[in-house]
Amino acid sequence: MPDVSLADVAPSTHDVVVIGAGPSGSSCAYWLADAGWDVVVLEKKRLPREKTCGDGLTPRAVRQLADMGLEDAVAAAGHRYDGLRAVGFGKEMELAWPAHPTFPSYGYTITRFDLDALVAAHAARRGAAVVFGAEVTEPFEFVPPMRDDQLGSVSGVAAVDGVTGESTVVRARYVVVADGANSRLGRALGASRRREWPMGMALRGYWTSPRHDDRFIESHIDIRDAEGNVVPGYGWVFPLGDGRVNVGVGLLSTDRTWKGVNTTKLMEAFLAQLAPSWGITEASCLGPATGGKLPMGLSVGPHCGENVVVTGDAAGAINPFNGEGIAYGYETGRLAATAVANALLGNDPRALESYDERLAALYGDYFKVARGFVRLISDPSVMQACVGVGMRSEWLMSKLLAIMANLLRPDDLGAAELGYRVISSLARSVPDGALESMLTSFDARAAARAAAH
Repeated sequence: MPDVSLADVAPSTHDVVVIGAGPSGSSCAYWLADAGWDVVVLEKKRLPREKTCGDGLTPRAVRQLADMGLEDAVAAAGHRYDGLRAVGFGKEMELAWPAHPTFPSYGYTITRFDLDALVAAHAARRGAAVVFGAEVTEPFEFVPPMRDDQLGSVSGVAAVDGVTGESTVVRARYVVVADGANSRLGRALGASRRREWPMGMALRGYWTSPRHDDRFIESHIDIRDAEGNVVPGYGWVFPLGDGRVNVGVGLLSTDRTWKGVNTTKLMEAFLAQLAPSWGITEASCLGPATGGKLPMGLSVGPHCGENVVVTGDAAGAINPFNGEGIAYGYETGRLAATAVANALLGNDPRALESYDERLAALYGDYFKVARGFVRLISDPSVMQACVGVGMRSEWLMSKLLAIMANLLRPDDLGAAELGYRVISSLARSVPDGALESMLTSFDARAAARAAAH
């Protein structure tokens, strides 16, 4: 990848400046540069770099990487796996990814250290100017929004060179905010999180394990604290195929839970639970675990302004069902690229409104159902009842996997598709909180059907 500095990109006014070279930023930059637009990416860190993440690519993410021409490179650097092993309440079940006309029936694990550098370099090969060590500090020539449902507009951004400490203005006709869950620029432009919606917190680390090349990623759906109490969240073991496994715990916050949970102690209890099966010991630990908070379900908005769009984690584009963010980063980056390209082609900023419309069409109902589900299982007794029933039926668990991984088939009305469509059609006309009773009813019907299956 060519070494580009802030001084190199400062003299011109570019078509687009993308803030952040993570999944959504690099995806957006790739698609815009591939279409011939003048794109600059400003990334605070120097890639490759460590990034707290589960390192798992679902079939949705694989599809996006394949569309960018990167699947072979990911396959060479990562580890292919075939499905999900669900573990809970003394039972375990291996579930293959469902067959789908659009998405593959496999995934990969690959560290973000390798993956993000790979995609950013691919965008650079297509013509994007990727500047590392460029910390964006504030918007340039910020104009406040005229409506509450819009962000302000800008003429560019001010960035500081991490080596020289000098501040430089990078100008562009359009700005894509892809600077992650803490999105400094997004907040400066008027984006904020809806605090009544669920949020995630995750902690992960790396261990060596004799099962590093397992063909299934593993999800534990009854994680417990040191006292043995079930907590609202999940644990995972993702084999990386290189001698290591990525182990982590995730918590889901609602208005009733989250406070007072010590994630470090939770991780210790989870590791003790895993030790016999995965050969994880204190000596096999490769460093301290790291973590962070994750806004979910498109909880951060507005998502666009007169010449600004917000993508990926900066928009809260994380699936509340399973904590997946990489696929939605690539997808929202691609959607943003399409909207920005249309605005550039027609010289009409109003084309950015299509980005918000596409987000609502693709994710609105789905994330609303997911938020209701998260609130439902935050009650330990409800979660234990649901999981207890589910883990007795491979049929039911396979349907839940299709829903939770957002792999429903558009060409088929199977049990998973039918159940989801019933709930999502009702979700359009009721507030989020009312979904809990609906989902409880649906779970009861699903449980009865599973028992009879």
